[in-house]
Amino acid sequence: MTGTPAFPGSAAASRRTLVPLALAQFICSFAGSNMNVMINDISEDLNTTVKGVQTTITLFLLIMAILMIPGSKLTDRWGRKRCFLAGLILYGAGALLSTFSPGLGVLILGNSVLEGVGTALLIPPVYILATLAFSDLPSRARAFGVISGLGGIGAAAGPLIGGLITTAISWRAAFVFQTMVVVTIIFLSRRIVDPVAPDPTRPFDTAGAVLSAVGMFFVVFGILQASNDLVLTAVLVAIGAAFLVWFLLHIRSRERAGKEPLLSTGLFRNRTSNLGLVTQNIQWLLLMGTSFVVAVFLQTVRGYNAIETGVIFTAATLGVLFSSLAAERLARRHSQKALILTGFIMTLAGIVLLLALVKVSPGAVAFAPGLLLIGLGLGVMLTPSVNIVQSSFPERLQGEISGLSRSVSNLGSSFGTAIAGTILVSGLATGNRSYVLAMTALAVLALIGLAAATRLPAVTGRR
Repeated sequence: MTGTPAFPGSAAASRRTLVPLALAQFICSFAGSNMNVMINDISEDLNTTVKGVQTTITLFLLIMAILMIPGSKLTDRWGRKRCFLAGLILYGAGALLSTFSPGLGVLILGNSVLEGVGTALLIPPVYILATLAFSDLPSRARAFGVISGLGGIGAAAGPLIGGLITTAISWRAAFVFQTMVVVTIIFLSRRIVDPVAPDPTRPFDTAGAVLSAVGMFFVVFGILQASNDLVLTAVLVAIGAAFLVWFLLHIRSRERAGKEPLLSTGLFRNRTSNLGLVTQNIQWLLLMGTSFVVAVFLQTVRGYNAIETGVIFTAATLGVLFSSLAAERLARRHSQKALILTGFIMTLAGIVLLLALVKVSPGAVAFAPGLLLIGLGLGVMLTPSVNIVQSSFPERLQGEISGLSRSVSNLGSSFGTAIAGTILVSGLATGNRSYVLAMTALAVLALIGLAAATRLPAVTGRR
């Protein structure tokens, strides 16, 4: 069934719009995970450490998260297509700069800062334009399924593609690949039409943007310091929490004064959406956390190179691909709640397998069953979680909820790399024990996600 497009033109035009949007989500998710298999190569080439590369990856994910909400608000002032293209240009410039990095500082500037800011500008328009392009729920759900599915595939396939490129050419060539994909997306985006004219007079809550960004930065940065100083971690997280409380008080004050805040407090009054956001956050936390922990363990403990590590992740990639392709059929037969519950159960089972089999087998095959289950589980629940959140609000709030949704997801990605990665590289344990501690932490978080999913309403998935 073809949905009715909200854009002027045919349904085929809407589908052509979907291609660059989905590719954009793919490459941004790819960027978050492909560096995991390059850790040894980058460390040796740039004379840095695993911790240095972890910081680069986490900062990229964090900058995405802290700027996603401001980025979504700027779409109203600057226009959705303009923000999308500006984000792509910034992202491409960052990837190109990363290609020629002489040291860790330039890599952080290109990969973490420029690519992070570019992603924060381009991702909110992806979901807003998809919402506007497909006006009826079935076609919109399919569009979200394609976009979220490619996002999951990008994150899961990042280690495989990155490993292939790194081994065949160099880790720097992986950034050339990103640049080429971005150029392709810009070319495919030339026919995208923004159906809503930008409003340059739309107010922008600068103070709110600064408060929210500073708060989230200190929380994640504090977690990264846990392996060095727990007291410093507590202080930084407390500072971050204080800024976030200040942010909430600020936006409530603006609303009482009749001014437009960065984020409407009304977005948090929808119980279904709140639970959906929790599941989104934990899903991406598990995906990125597992990817980082397994990749680092294989390279630093088992001695695998980039391509060997990437090939092992094929199981997760196939799992996400298979379940994403089946997403539409599953959504017709099962409720969104059932799919999310099933996804968490499968993911938790996969983590348990990764913990159990690593002790009994030194071979790479021990990782395949667990990664396959995690890929299947995450692929099953990524789309329902996005659909639950986006469909909980009317079109006039799609810009805000899109920014909040993407920010929460990317914050989950940064938490995954920060929390699990910090446990892995800390002095708490070494070798297999550090791996077990990190994966156990992910299992506990998966249980929290499962608990949140049980509280979702039994919304039918039949359209």
